[in-house]
Amino acid sequence: MTPGTREASVSDFADITKSKPEKSLTKYKHRKKGRNNRGVITSRRRGGGHKRLYRQIDFRRDKRNMPATVEAIEYDPNRNARIALVVYEDGEKRYILCPDGLKVGASIIAGPDSPFETGNALPLSNMPLGSEIHNIELLPGRGGQMVRSAGAAAQLVAKEGDYVTIKLPSKEVRMVRRECYATLGRVGNAEARNLSLGKAGRMRHLGRRPQVRGSAMNPVDHPHGGGEGRAPIGRSGPVTPWGKPALGRKTRKKNKPSDRFIIRRRNA
Repeated sequence: MTPGTREASVSDFADITKSKPEKSLTKYKHRKKGRNNRGVITSRRRGGGHKRLYRQIDFRRDKRNMPATVEAIEYDPNRNARIALVVYEDGEKRYILCPDGLKVGASIIAGPDSPFETGNALPLSNMPLGSEIHNIELLPGRGGQMVRSAGAAAQLVAKEGDYVTIKLPSKEVRMVRRECYATLGRVGNAEARNLSLGKAGRMRHLGRRPQVRGSAMNPVDHPHGGGEGRAPIGRSGPVTPWGKPALGRKTRKKNKPSDRFIIRRRNA
């Protein structure tokens, strides 16, 4: 045991069945490393990290009424969920988010008349109340944008008129158009949230650089900086380097057009 491995934990990758990605479904993606078009740092503490190939995920599930067979479960370095390689009857291959419980050899399908089974995609209006769903569209045809991280699931709680009401993992309750598609089931790899990196080096592999406390800086660098020895921050509450309140202040834009679809806000 070393100090780096003593507190670390890693996934056992027991669910992974294929190590190399499907070449036709990958592409190079430039990593911005927190810089803008002039190379100036605009997001601090980003940079480095292991080189990655981007796997093109089918969030739209727009190949309707054609069954597909799960060929492999793969690791994706760009997200904490696993991805499943599926092959349609016409031979086309696509990646989808791997729901919990989906196995190699299983059959999935997307369409309004699909059976209520894990991995199948249907319009929200055709799903039974109480269903666990993920990869939810916000606008019809745009592709799933909500509930895509490992272990996440939303719940369908009501249907009324042109909208259905869903309860998101954040406890926010909001309305979505009934024509929007979603996938049945919970996203797999739920234990991802329990992993402990154990050392700074593993965070560097993920592209995250060290974070320096504001109280360790000089006054010119941060409002918390300066003073003799360990000094208090000298304000009523912690602030950002630009003087804005740091903890507890809501940052959502006021009068956002989508506010009218939110029935109950998330807690934080």
